[in-house]
Amino acid sequence: MDVPDVSYARSGDVAIAYQVVGEGPTDIVFIRGTLADLLAGWDMPLFVDHIDGLSTSARVLLFDKRGSGLSDPVRQVPTLETRMDDIRAVMDAADSERAVLWAAQEGTPIALLFAATYPERTTALVLYDPTARGLWAPDYPWALTEDAWRKELREIHDRWGDRAYLVERAHRLSPFGAQNEDWLDWFVWYMRRSASPAEAVAFQRMSMEGDVRDVLGAVRAPTLVLHRPEARDEATYVAERVHGALRIEVEGLHDWFSWADPEHNAILLRETHEFLEGLSTPREPDRVLATVLFTDIVGSTARAAELGDSAWRELLARHHTLVRGELARFRGEELDTAGDGFFAAFDGPGRAIECACAIRESLRSLDLEIRAGVHTGECERVDGKLGGIAVPTGARIASLAEPGEVLVSSTVKDLVAGSEIEFEDRGTQELKGVPGEWRLFAVR
Repeated sequence: MDVPDVSYARSGDVAIAYQVVGEGPTDIVFIRGTLADLLAGWDMPLFVDHIDGLSTSARVLLFDKRGSGLSDPVRQVPTLETRMDDIRAVMDAADSERAVLWAAQEGTPIALLFAATYPERTTALVLYDPTARGLWAPDYPWALTEDAWRKELREIHDRWGDRAYLVERAHRLSPFGAQNEDWLDWFVWYMRRSASPAEAVAFQRMSMEGDVRDVLGAVRAPTLVLHRPEARDEATYVAERVHGALRIEVEGLHDWFSWADPEHNAILLRETHEFLEGLSTPREPDRVLATVLFTDIVGSTARAAELGDSAWRELLARHHTLVRGELARFRGEELDTAGDGFFAAFDGPGRAIECACAIRESLRSLDLEIRAGVHTGECERVDGKLGGIAVPTGARIASLAEPGEVLVSSTVKDLVAGSEIEFEDRGTQELKGVPGEWRLFAVR
């Protein structure tokens, strides 16, 4: 197979390198589970065989994640939200309206978040050795502990690029593949091409801080989970929480890279094709993962009485203009306006937080103070309106915010891990009319 040309998609101010392989009726976005370099991958025959197999009946989109390979370097650890945006940017640049996401290992959280947020653009998910959280937790014991991660990050920082270290890493990730000297030489070269030491640390920090456990129940796309026997428990955790997911354990897979050996690659390709061939025509989604934002003016009744009806109406109109300007800037969708409050939805929690903070600052020019609440959850979309328990949850969180405060749920905090947004713990709260207890955090 000839090496396909490299193109670039713009995702915000970052250029994402991508390639297109094949011309089939279905689009497949291939999301690697490791650092990668678009050009270096084509020097590994096993990788070429896998992409060739996928492209026999589909058009395959490959891309380098931001901060790796041929894509732009980044100055800070990318969040799941920004990396999800990169998938959308590549699909847009390649004129792909809807695609299957074929993702492995570390790439699976991005695929899950994308499928929950953009169900109308997700045909199906194929997940190999999926993971939902990077850091150990009592209810997620398969991830590395914080101490193990700190050791890993120190080693990458100090030794990345050294052949001896990358050979050690190859033996750890793929004892089976590392028995082949040609494969070992390729792995060392591939890792060096994929990232600088700083970029490798940023990539691993994103892996450590990612957490999409609260997203799994909102994924409605047909999902196939393929996994090694050693990854059974973690794969089962994901499959049981994704609606209708099919889980298949593939015997004989040895390690992270053994999926690409000819025998097992043939099995994975066969299972993928049979799964995709059995899909029915997708219906328009009526449920979507969304981030809701509620704002209201602090002390509005007293301020209205102080100003009088005419002056208050004028001030309120200026308030509405400023809020709508910020909503447009951060891709928010205005859903309702009741008096001095706004209800809006976003396709990412980071944008919702940034918008809430921008609204707060801009309204101070009018001598107005607001409180705001942000929550991410599965919503029902009916006649252009959002419903479901996530909506009253966001409203209740806003009602508990102090003047000038942007208050968020723990789900929001987890999804923006790796960003520069800092939080203060506001403890566990009961939300009126919403089941359970909720851990809340204030944006600093």
